[in-house]
Amino acid sequence: MELPLGPDPRTDILRRMQPALIAAFGRIVRPPEKRRDPVWVLVHGVIGAQTKTAASNASTDALLAEFGSWEAVAEVSVEELEARLQRQTFPSVAAKRLKDCLTYIINKRGSADLRHLSNLETAEAIKWLETLPGVARKNAAGVMNASTFNRKAMVIDGHHRRIMQRMGIVLAKADTAKTYDVLMPIVPEEWTAEDMDEHHLLLKKLGQTHCRPRAPDCVRCFACKECETGRRRD
Repeated sequence: MELPLGPDPRTDILRRMQPALIAAFGRIVRPPEKRRDPVWVLVHGVIGAQTKTAASNASTDALLAEFGSWEAVAEVSVEELEARLQRQTFPSVAAKRLKDCLTYIINKRGSADLRHLSNLETAEAIKWLETLPGVARKNAAGVMNASTFNRKAMVIDGHHRRIMQRMGIVLAKADTAKTYDVLMPIVPEEWTAEDMDEHHLLLKKLGQTHCRPRAPDCVRCFACKECETGRRRD
């Protein structure tokens, strides 16, 4: 008879990390009124490659304010969209991806609307989103977690992925999709969708301060004792 393997020790690491992150950076809670429509979150992600969040927020709001609907935005030429996306790091890429993505949704659904995803399991909804032009796992998970859908889906950016790699929770060369696939089964079962959102935002803070891409400050990092890389540097 096979004995149960017991809880994954990586779950306990995540569980211990959360209060430590909150103690270091304070609470980062997205209030319900700050949760946007899923299409807004999708657009924000499609145009947001390597761009600061505030700039992408402004660009997304400006497009909707000027044209009135995402269907109208889809009718705008790539050149006109590029002119309006100059806040973005790669405006020409953002413009083409946005037009392609919105056009695809409208052709599939009849309008720029993602309400049908509310009827799907989270994994199935993410799979559907990943069929859209310019949409990969980070953006798909963001639509499900950070929008009004408020689903249990871990958003993973470069900071989050790098920290998980350095801690030894995922393999060193794991990409975003692989990191997501590893993390989701080991997330503490008591965590809500809001907890997962806050965890991601806190890890982003950690990646911007101590666990930087180059020259990580392991000596002063409060998470060092949980981290394989930090213990080696200690």
